[in-house]
Amino acid sequence: MSDVPSTLSPSQKPVGVDPARPSIARIYDGFLGGNNFYEVDRVVMDKIRTAVPEAVDIARGNRGFHNRALRMLAGQTRIRQYVDCGSGLPTAENTHQIVQRIDKDNTVVYVDNDPVVLAHGRALLVENDFTHMVEADIFDPPQVLRHEDVLRHVDFSEPVALLQVGTMHHFEGDGVFDIMRQYIDALPSGSYVVLSHFFDPEVPELTAIAKRIEQILVQGPLGAGRFRTRAEIEALMDGLELVQPNATSGPGMAVCDEWWPDGPRLTPLSDSARCVAGVVGYKP
Repeated sequence: MSDVPSTLSPSQKPVGVDPARPSIARIYDGFLGGNNFYEVDRVVMDKIRTAVPEAVDIARGNRGFHNRALRMLAGQTRIRQYVDCGSGLPTAENTHQIVQRIDKDNTVVYVDNDPVVLAHGRALLVENDFTHMVEADIFDPPQVLRHEDVLRHVDFSEPVALLQVGTMHHFEGDGVFDIMRQYIDALPSGSYVVLSHFFDPEVPELTAIAKRIEQILVQGPLGAGRFRTRAEIEALMDGLELVQPNATSGPGMAVCDEWWPDGPRLTPLSDSARCVAGVVGYKP
Protein backbone atom coordinates (compact mmCIF):
# COMPACT_ATOMS: atom_id res chain seq x y z
CA MET A 1 0.00 0.00 0.00
CA SER A 2 1.38 3.36 -1.03
CA ASP A 3 1.89 6.13 1.49
CA VAL A 4 2.69 8.68 -1.20
CA PRO A 5 0.27 11.62 -1.13
CA SER A 6 -1.26 12.94 -4.32
CA THR A 7 1.11 15.09 -6.35
CA LEU A 8 -1.63 17.02 -8.14
CA SER A 9 -0.93 20.73 -8.35
CA PRO A 10 -3.70 23.13 -7.27
CA SER A 11 -4.60 23.77 -10.92
CA GLN A 12 -5.01 20.02 -11.52
CA LYS A 13 -7.31 19.36 -8.59
CA PRO A 14 -10.95 18.93 -9.62
CA VAL A 15 -13.23 21.87 -8.90
CA GLY A 16 -14.83 21.58 -5.47
CA VAL A 17 -12.01 19.58 -3.87
CA ASP A 18 -10.96 20.86 -0.45
CA PRO A 19 -7.50 19.43 0.34
CA ALA A 20 -8.00 20.48 3.96
CA ARG A 21 -10.88 18.03 4.42
CA PRO A 22 -10.43 14.24 4.35
CA SER A 23 -12.36 12.17 1.84
CA ILE A 24 -13.56 8.65 2.54
CA ALA A 25 -13.16 7.81 -1.16
CA ARG A 26 -9.50 8.87 -1.12
CA ILE A 27 -8.87 7.08 2.18
CA TYR A 28 -10.42 3.87 0.89
CA ASP A 29 -8.39 4.14 -2.30
CA GLY A 30 -5.26 4.63 -0.22
CA PHE A 31 -5.91 1.48 1.80
CA LEU A 32 -6.30 -0.43 -1.48
CA GLY A 33 -2.88 0.81 -2.65
CA GLY A 34 -3.79 3.94 -4.57
CA ASN A 35 -2.04 7.29 -4.20
CA ASN A 36 -4.86 9.74 -4.98
CA PHE A 37 -4.97 11.09 -1.44
CA TYR A 38 -3.78 14.21 0.34
CA GLU A 39 -1.96 14.81 3.59
CA VAL A 40 -5.21 15.27 5.47
CA ASP A 41 -6.32 11.81 4.31
CA ARG A 42 -2.98 10.29 5.28
CA VAL A 43 -3.46 11.58 8.84
CA VAL A 44 -6.73 9.68 9.19
CA MET A 45 -5.23 6.57 7.61
CA ASP A 46 -2.29 6.66 10.00
CA LYS A 47 -4.61 7.01 13.00
CA ILE A 48 -6.58 3.97 11.86
CA ARG A 49 -3.40 1.94 11.26
CA THR A 50 -2.05 2.89 14.68
CA ALA A 51 -5.28 1.83 16.39
CA VAL A 52 -5.75 -1.32 14.27
CA PRO A 53 -2.68 -2.32 12.21
CA GLU A 54 -4.66 -4.82 10.13
CA ALA A 55 -7.42 -2.37 9.20
CA VAL A 56 -6.37 -2.65 5.55
CA ASP A 57 -8.03 -6.10 5.62
CA ILE A 58 -11.41 -4.37 5.91
CA ALA A 59 -10.87 -2.52 2.62
CA ARG A 60 -9.53 -5.62 0.89
CA GLY A 61 -12.34 -7.85 2.14
CA ASN A 62 -14.92 -5.30 1.07
CA ARG A 63 -13.46 -5.10 -2.44
CA GLY A 64 -13.24 -8.86 -2.80
CA PHE A 65 -16.90 -9.22 -1.85
CA HIS A 66 -17.83 -6.56 -4.42
CA ASN A 67 -15.98 -8.41 -7.17
CA ARG A 68 -17.38 -11.87 -6.40
CA ALA A 69 -20.96 -10.63 -6.00
CA LEU A 70 -20.79 -8.91 -9.38
CA ARG A 71 -19.37 -11.97 -11.12
CA MET A 72 -22.25 -13.97 -9.69
CA LEU A 73 -24.90 -11.48 -10.81
CA ALA A 74 -23.46 -10.94 -14.29
CA GLY A 75 -22.87 -14.62 -14.90
CA GLN A 76 -25.86 -16.29 -13.25
CA THR A 77 -28.80 -13.86 -13.41
CA ARG A 78 -30.59 -11.90 -16.11
CA ILE A 79 -29.49 -8.57 -14.64
CA ARG A 80 -28.13 -6.31 -17.39
CA GLN A 81 -28.16 -2.92 -15.64
CA TYR A 82 -26.27 -1.89 -12.54
CA VAL A 83 -26.50 1.23 -10.35
CA ASP A 84 -23.36 1.59 -8.23
CA CYS A 85 -23.98 4.08 -5.41
CA GLY A 86 -20.99 5.78 -3.81
CA SER A 87 -18.76 4.12 -6.38
CA GLY A 88 -15.52 5.69 -5.12
CA LEU A 89 -12.29 6.24 -7.00
CA PRO A 90 -11.53 3.98 -9.96
CA THR A 91 -9.39 1.05 -8.88
CA ALA A 92 -8.62 -2.43 -10.16
CA GLU A 93 -11.71 -4.38 -11.21
CA ASN A 94 -14.34 -1.67 -11.32
CA THR A 95 -18.02 -2.61 -11.61
CA HIS A 96 -18.21 -1.97 -15.35
CA GLN A 97 -15.03 -3.95 -16.04
CA ILE A 98 -16.37 -7.01 -14.23
CA VAL A 99 -19.88 -7.10 -15.66
CA GLN A 100 -18.96 -5.97 -19.19
CA ARG A 101 -16.32 -8.68 -19.41
CA ILE A 102 -19.23 -11.13 -19.16
CA ASP A 103 -21.58 -9.11 -21.41
CA LYS A 104 -20.19 -6.04 -23.17
CA ASP A 105 -23.70 -4.51 -23.38
CA ASN A 106 -24.28 -4.45 -19.63
CA THR A 107 -25.14 -0.91 -18.52
CA VAL A 108 -23.48 0.58 -15.44
CA VAL A 109 -24.37 3.90 -13.82
CA TYR A 110 -21.99 5.14 -11.14
CA VAL A 111 -23.43 7.62 -8.61
CA ASP A 112 -21.25 9.82 -6.40
CA ASN A 113 -20.91 13.43 -5.31
CA ASP A 114 -17.21 13.50 -4.47
CA PRO A 115 -15.51 15.88 -6.96
CA VAL A 116 -12.37 13.72 -7.14
CA VAL A 117 -14.43 10.61 -7.87
CA LEU A 118 -16.46 12.43 -10.52
CA ALA A 119 -13.38 13.81 -12.28
CA HIS A 120 -11.52 10.50 -12.33
CA GLY A 121 -14.62 8.54 -13.31
CA ARG A 122 -15.58 10.76 -16.21
CA ALA A 123 -12.05 10.68 -17.57
CA LEU A 124 -11.97 6.88 -17.34
CA LEU A 125 -15.36 6.40 -18.99
CA VAL A 126 -15.16 8.89 -21.83
CA GLU A 127 -15.08 6.17 -24.49
CA ASN A 128 -17.48 3.67 -22.87
CA ASP A 129 -21.01 4.04 -24.26
CA PHE A 130 -22.54 1.67 -21.70
CA THR A 131 -21.07 3.22 -18.55
CA HIS A 132 -22.06 6.57 -17.08
CA MET A 133 -21.13 8.81 -14.14
CA VAL A 134 -23.91 10.68 -12.32
CA GLU A 135 -23.48 13.38 -9.68
CA ALA A 136 -26.00 12.90 -6.86
CA ASP A 137 -26.22 12.41 -3.09
CA ILE A 138 -26.72 8.69 -2.47
CA PHE A 139 -28.26 9.45 0.94
CA ASP A 140 -31.10 11.23 -0.88
CA PRO A 141 -32.81 8.39 -2.79
CA PRO A 142 -35.24 10.60 -4.76
CA GLN A 143 -32.32 12.67 -6.01
CA VAL A 144 -30.73 9.50 -7.38
CA LEU A 145 -33.83 7.69 -8.57
CA ARG A 146 -35.30 10.74 -10.33
CA HIS A 147 -32.04 12.01 -11.79
CA GLU A 148 -32.49 12.54 -15.51
CA ASP A 149 -29.26 10.73 -16.36
CA VAL A 150 -30.20 7.73 -14.22
CA LEU A 151 -33.61 7.57 -15.89
CA ARG A 152 -32.03 7.98 -19.31
CA HIS A 153 -29.81 4.93 -18.90
CA VAL A 154 -31.70 2.66 -16.47
CA ASP A 155 -35.02 1.05 -17.34
CA PHE A 156 -36.82 0.55 -14.03
CA SER A 157 -39.38 -1.72 -15.68
CA GLU A 158 -36.60 -4.32 -15.93
CA PRO A 159 -34.52 -5.89 -13.12
CA VAL A 160 -31.71 -3.76 -11.73
CA ALA A 161 -28.72 -4.51 -9.52
CA LEU A 162 -28.32 -1.80 -6.88
CA LEU A 163 -24.91 -1.62 -5.20
CA GLN A 164 -24.46 -0.06 -1.77
CA VAL A 165 -20.95 -1.35 -1.15
CA GLY A 166 -19.26 0.35 1.78
CA THR A 167 -21.71 3.27 1.81
CA MET A 168 -24.42 2.99 4.42
CA HIS A 169 -22.02 2.82 7.36
CA HIS A 170 -21.19 6.47 6.58
CA PHE A 171 -24.73 7.55 7.44
CA GLU A 172 -25.39 8.16 11.11
CA GLY A 173 -28.68 7.42 12.81
CA ASP A 174 -31.76 5.30 12.20
CA GLY A 175 -32.62 7.20 9.03
CA VAL A 176 -30.38 4.74 7.21
CA PHE A 177 -33.18 2.16 7.30
CA ASP A 178 -35.58 4.54 5.54
CA ILE A 179 -32.96 5.32 2.90
CA MET A 180 -32.57 1.66 2.04
CA ARG A 181 -36.35 1.15 2.13
CA GLN A 182 -36.82 3.87 -0.49
CA TYR A 183 -34.25 2.28 -2.79
CA ILE A 184 -35.67 -1.22 -2.38
CA ASP A 185 -39.25 -0.04 -2.94
CA ALA A 186 -38.20 1.59 -6.22
CA LEU A 187 -36.70 -1.60 -7.64
CA PRO A 188 -38.76 -3.87 -9.91
CA SER A 189 -39.31 -7.54 -9.20
CA GLY A 190 -36.30 -9.64 -10.13
CA SER A 191 -33.79 -7.02 -8.95
CA TYR A 192 -30.87 -7.58 -6.60
CA VAL A 193 -29.25 -5.44 -3.91
CA VAL A 194 -25.57 -5.83 -3.00
CA LEU A 195 -24.66 -4.35 0.40
CA SER A 196 -21.50 -4.34 2.47
CA HIS A 197 -21.16 -2.65 5.84
CA PHE A 198 -18.80 -2.20 8.78
CA PHE A 199 -19.71 -5.03 11.14
CA ASP A 200 -19.80 -5.29 14.93
CA PRO A 201 -19.69 -9.08 15.50
CA GLU A 202 -20.78 -8.61 19.13
CA VAL A 203 -17.81 -10.67 20.30
CA PRO A 204 -15.85 -8.70 22.93
CA GLU A 205 -12.40 -8.80 21.29
CA LEU A 206 -13.83 -8.03 17.82
CA THR A 207 -16.23 -5.35 19.06
CA ALA A 208 -13.21 -3.64 20.63
CA ILE A 209 -11.57 -3.43 17.18
CA ALA A 210 -14.78 -2.11 15.63
CA LYS A 211 -15.15 0.54 18.32
CA ARG A 212 -11.55 1.73 17.97
CA ILE A 213 -12.00 2.36 14.24
CA GLU A 214 -15.49 3.80 14.72
CA GLN A 215 -14.21 6.30 17.25
CA ILE A 216 -11.58 7.61 14.81
CA LEU A 217 -14.11 7.92 11.98
CA VAL A 218 -17.10 9.29 13.90
CA GLN A 219 -15.27 11.64 16.25
CA GLY A 220 -12.74 12.77 13.65
CA PRO A 221 -13.18 15.11 10.67
CA LEU A 222 -15.06 12.50 8.62
CA GLY A 223 -17.86 12.45 11.20
CA ALA A 224 -19.24 9.05 10.22
CA GLY A 225 -18.36 5.38 10.07
CA ARG A 226 -20.78 3.31 12.07
CA PHE A 227 -20.25 -0.39 12.81
CA ARG A 228 -23.63 -2.12 13.00
CA THR A 229 -24.67 -5.56 14.25
CA ARG A 230 -25.87 -8.51 12.18
CA ALA A 231 -29.50 -7.74 13.04
CA GLU A 232 -29.08 -4.10 12.02
CA ILE A 233 -27.31 -4.89 8.74
CA GLU A 234 -29.83 -7.53 7.72
CA ALA A 235 -32.63 -5.10 8.62
CA LEU A 236 -31.28 -2.78 5.93
CA MET A 237 -32.33 -5.47 3.42
CA ASP A 238 -35.89 -5.76 4.71
CA GLY A 239 -38.27 -7.00 2.03
CA LEU A 240 -35.63 -8.96 0.12
CA GLU A 241 -34.89 -12.67 -0.01
CA LEU A 242 -31.31 -12.96 1.21
CA VAL A 243 -28.95 -15.08 -0.85
CA GLN A 244 -27.05 -17.94 0.76
CA PRO A 245 -23.53 -16.52 1.33
CA ASN A 246 -21.51 -19.75 1.16
CA ALA A 247 -21.83 -23.53 1.10
CA THR A 248 -22.16 -23.92 4.88
CA SER A 249 -24.43 -21.04 5.94
CA GLY A 250 -28.12 -20.41 5.56
CA PRO A 251 -29.41 -17.32 3.71
CA GLY A 252 -28.17 -14.05 5.16
CA MET A 253 -25.10 -11.98 5.82
CA ALA A 254 -21.50 -13.19 6.05
CA VAL A 255 -18.10 -11.71 6.74
CA CYS A 256 -17.00 -10.34 3.36
CA ASP A 257 -14.08 -12.76 2.97
CA GLU A 258 -16.43 -15.67 3.64
CA TRP A 259 -19.05 -14.67 1.04
CA TRP A 260 -18.53 -17.34 -1.66
CA PRO A 261 -14.71 -17.24 -1.53
CA ASP A 262 -12.77 -18.13 -4.67
CA GLY A 263 -11.10 -21.11 -3.03
CA PRO A 264 -10.15 -22.73 0.28
CA ARG A 265 -8.77 -20.46 2.99
CA LEU A 266 -5.20 -21.53 3.73
CA THR A 267 -4.54 -18.87 6.37
CA PRO A 268 -6.88 -17.62 9.11
CA LEU A 269 -8.74 -14.35 8.72
CA SER A 270 -7.43 -11.46 10.76
CA ASP A 271 -9.67 -10.02 13.44
CA SER A 272 -10.08 -6.85 11.36
CA ALA A 273 -11.29 -8.85 8.35
CA ARG A 274 -14.14 -10.13 10.54
CA CYS A 275 -15.38 -6.57 11.03
CA VAL A 276 -16.84 -6.01 7.56
CA ALA A 277 -19.76 -8.02 6.20
CA GLY A 278 -21.61 -8.46 2.94
CA VAL A 279 -25.09 -9.52 1.94
CA VAL A 280 -26.95 -9.91 -1.36
CA GLY A 281 -30.73 -9.80 -1.56
CA TYR A 282 -33.27 -10.65 -4.27
CA LYS A 283 -36.54 -8.75 -4.71
CA PRO A 284 -39.30 -11.24 -5.51
